[in-house]
Amino acid sequence: MTQHLIFPTTLEGPWPDGTEVIYLGMGCFWGAEKKFWQLPGVVSTSVGYMGGHGIDPTYPVVCSGVTGHAEIVLVAYDPAQVGIYDVLKMFWENHDPTQGNRQGGDVGTQYRSAVYWTTPAQEAMVRQTAAAYGEVLVSKGFDPITTELADAHQFKYWLAEDYHQQYLIKNPNGYDCHAHTGIDLPPVDVA
Repeated sequence: MTQHLIFPTTLEGPWPDGTEVIYLGMGCFWGAEKKFWQLPGVVSTSVGYMGGHGIDPTYPVVCSGVTGHAEIVLVAYDPAQVGIYDVLKMFWENHDPTQGNRQGGDVGTQYRSAVYWTTPAQEAMVRQTAAAYGEVLVSKGFDPITTELADAHQFKYWLAEDYHQQYLIKNPNGYDCHAHTGIDLPPVDVA
């Protein structure tokens, strides 16, 4: 198992008891993964491919669009230290979820916005935050959210090649297109 370069954990677990996992697509996975290193309560991250068909996808094949996979960040977090709302706040506010199969100049199905949950509580919060953020975006003149929302259990997560893992630690001046959009996710009822 590959050791994470930021956290004292591995990319694929096992992680501490109680750890939860969610899979997030925000365009290029290099900068997206870095965002989650900075969120207290995250215990591990990795980048990979999810949401497509076929087996053992590679970066060139995913970039061709043939398999339909998205570039995804696995976020393993301790819910006692960081709630799913805060994880999703980082997700929604640091990419444009209205662009369909693209993020800025990065175009293709692999760059789509996607959330794949692993628990019913995550699903509820994903749906609540998508609705709340969508209302804010539309009120500011943006298009509706196009983010793919789905249960992670219907897909396999394929770990990306080693050179993609923690890419911006290995390449500090590497490509990072992720920044706060300037539009905040409103509070939602967490009951």
